Amino acid sequence: MPYYLYRITQVGPVKQLDKLSQFDVFRDASAEAKRLRLEPDLPAGAQIKVILADNELMAEDLLNQVREPEPLTGEDW
Repeated sequence: MPYYLYRITQVGPVKQLDKLSQFDVFRDASAEAKRLRLEPDLPAGAQIKVILADNELMAEDLLNQVREPEPLTGEDW
């Protein structure tokens, strides 16, 4: 499965996903993501994400899913 690299910008309630590249090895994808996060021309509020998926459609579906926040210590009674 390939690793996809996306730039995510939020426009109101809608996420805009821009596929930047695709990698076969996580180390390469991670290094590129870290480099892009340090770029001075990265738009304010934009995120760079690496995601492992079977294809682009699955990657974008996973990036659009709303995840529940992790419980904080003391909240799990």
